Amino acid sequence: MTTEGNTDRVSGGITEGADAQPLAGQVALVAGGTRGGGRGIAVELGAAGATVYVTGRSSAAGRSDLNRAETIEETAAKITAAGGSGIPVRTDHSRPDEVRALVDRIATEQNGRLDILVNSVWGGDPLTDWEHPLWEQDLDTGLRLLRQAVETHVITSRFALPLLVARGTGLVVEVTDGNTARYRGSFFYDLAKSAVIRLAVAQAAELKPHGVAAVAITPGFLRSEAMLEGFGVTEANWRDGAAKDPHFASSETPAYLGRAVAALAADPDVMAKTGQALATWGLYEEYGFTDADGTQPDWRAHWADALEEPYGPLGDPL
Repeated sequence: MTTEGNTDRVSGGITEGADAQPLAGQVALVAGGTRGGGRGIAVELGAAGATVYVTGRSSAAGRSDLNRAETIEETAAKITAAGGSGIPVRTDHSRPDEVRALVDRIATEQNGRLDILVNSVWGGDPLTDWEHPLWEQDLDTGLRLLRQAVETHVITSRFALPLLVARGTGLVVEVTDGNTARYRGSFFYDLAKSAVIRLAVAQAAELKPHGVAAVAITPGFLRSEAMLEGFGVTEANWRDGAAKDPHFASSETPAYLGRAVAALAADPDVMAKTGQALATWGLYEEYGFTDADGTQPDWRAHWADALEEPYGPLGDPL
């Protein structure tokens, strides 16, 4: 997408010095930015200078059915503290009327400008059945997962894309899990994450004549708030989690995913990647960003070293 300056490869985010905020003046919508990868993306877009509308169902006004403590207001505060402008808007992305109102608000407040759309709505963890094949799963639960994890992305793009098309530039990011055709361990989970990649492919085809890029992106082993809790650790002592699972030592923070997206958004040649399924482990090599602790986790390399023998190859990118 069009941007001033360049993307010099340095330690943490995108650039230092005069180009430390290559997304200054740009407007982003991160749908599903309450926690996890969505929060990481929203904060790092803010660190790159963007105004970020961050949405979700969990807010200071009340929790979603996930009943977690993180809120969109907290994410917005982190965006602003990082150097951007965070604007929380409580939105249920399964409701077209709420998404339409959200996009109308962005158009009004930003004079029709939207440069970056990130579809990161998920919330499917409690709906995923890892134990049973399709014919033994609860159908209503599985279909609810698809509505929550796929239909929300479609609804959001339906209303937000006209703003990007009108500008003739921009980036759409579909957040998924894995960038290969490899089966992901549970029928409805696999279908949802694979479908999100296809959403990027389809949007890329339709948006290309309008100068707008669309990609899918996956983190590696994401060290989200819920994952830290599951391992009984905090970000301060997260390495202790490797005692339960040695692969946890190769995990990455949401900031790593966020810096990957920020680097893509600041790349003037991002159209060369439109339609692709990308990953943090490939993009860090190209753009040079690091995780929050200065490391550069590479989940694909870890898989090849430690997991390929028992589980087979991770698979080539789609």
